[in-house]
Amino acid sequence: MNQEITPYSGTATKKEQVASMFNNISGTYDFLNHFLSLGIDIIWRKKAIKELKSIKPSKILDVATGTGDFAFESIKILQPDKIIGVDISEGMLAVAKKKIHERNLDHVFSVQLGDSEGLQFEDNTFDAITVAFGVRNYENLEKGLADMLRVLKPEGKIVILEFSKPRVFPVKQLYHVYFKYATPFFGKLFSKDKKAYTYLNESVVAFPDGERFTQLMEKVGYKNTKHRSLTFGISAIYTGTK
Repeated sequence: MNQEITPYSGTATKKEQVASMFNNISGTYDFLNHFLSLGIDIIWRKKAIKELKSIKPSKILDVATGTGDFAFESIKILQPDKIIGVDISEGMLAVAKKKIHERNLDHVFSVQLGDSEGLQFEDNTFDAITVAFGVRNYENLEKGLADMLRVLKPEGKIVILEFSKPRVFPVKQLYHVYFKYATPFFGKLFSKDKKAYTYLNESVVAFPDGERFTQLMEKVGYKNTKHRSLTFGISAIYTGTK
């Protein structure tokens, strides 16, 4: 599932192309994230992380950690003992490592190369798992969800923040124009990789959002699944437990 939409053309797998794409844009990723979302992505992250406050997780896995923003926010709000971030892009991890060192958070937050479909952790390791804007990039979405479930402790909770497709006029129409035309334009202007931000729109369109995604979570074994739309349906928070 979700394999047909790739950032570039060629024979490389989706996973390889996604890694190359994020390596290409790692230097401007944080700036463009906040710029293109008008800063709303920061609010979305806080709302998503607050879904974990009730369970007070001490050990968290942040999948598709990127430059670490979701994990840094988790540290502020949840104050866990340990967060491990994994990502398939060495370029993004290099930025994350620099930010961790600058903030003196090496004792709490560490990152390593890896992806959700083959997590290098024992079963039942983490109290909570977080993923921000990453699941739509999985080469095999079902396999990725299943492996995250494997490393989650019994009664542990997963929180996924992901773009979705607005369905209400005029947000739906404005969103379409912005993501299809404005986002690639500014992406090319600042990151020199227009295709990466064209892929952003294509991957969101292809992603099985809303109830289709919670049904997929249930299929692989998650319980108590819920989804909550944010900002007129531009993004959504998905939760589930083991």
